[in-house]
Amino acid sequence: MVKQRSQRIIKRGFDIAGGAVLLTASLPAFALLSVMIRKESDGTVFFIHRRVGQGGKPISIYKFRSMRAGSEDLEAALNDRDLEEYYREFKLKNDPRITEIGHILRRNSIDELPQLINVLQGKMSLVGPRPVTEEELNYYSDEERTRFLSVKPGLTGYWQVYAGNDATYQSGKRQQMELYYAENESIMLDLKILLKTPLAILRKRGTC
Repeated sequence: MVKQRSQRIIKRGFDIAGGAVLLTASLPAFALLSVMIRKESDGTVFFIHRRVGQGGKPISIYKFRSMRAGSEDLEAALNDRDLEEYYREFKLKNDPRITEIGHILRRNSIDELPQLINVLQGKMSLVGPRPVTEEELNYYSDEERTRFLSVKPGLTGYWQVYAGNDATYQSGKRQQMELYYAENESIMLDLKILLKTPLAILRKRGTC
């Protein structure tokens, strides 16, 4: 218990230091992207989405807006095939709602950068399972849900780095990988994931 507590304290300190450095370094990019996003389509620069945080507490995560204004109305924006895919995996491989700048942001995972604010707030960590919606928790049993929600969601994580879109809810692989991290969370594992994150982004970009 003492070891676990000390590890959490070290991890929080690392999140604060790393998040502050990364956010400060990203400020010029924030300014440029804000102009580009507003120039291409109406709407806000940031998109705020409701997710489930540690312990099942609701949190609001920040992202750069990558979709056209009004895209939250799924029935109006998507056809039946896209709706089926979205309700099955909670994402689309080819989302027609995404803007041109949005494709660049997503392909390079830049749309997630504002979540550094969530990290500094203590709602997220630099490394952890991806923050999910209430609906996504239905893919976990009650016991698995408890384990999954025992750690903070992360900006990057084991699932994104080692599998990404290759591991889906339907196959059960995504759940397995997220639970593996929750059960084996450690500073060393976090460092390995952080070091592999740039390569994972490049790999993702190359497959788009």
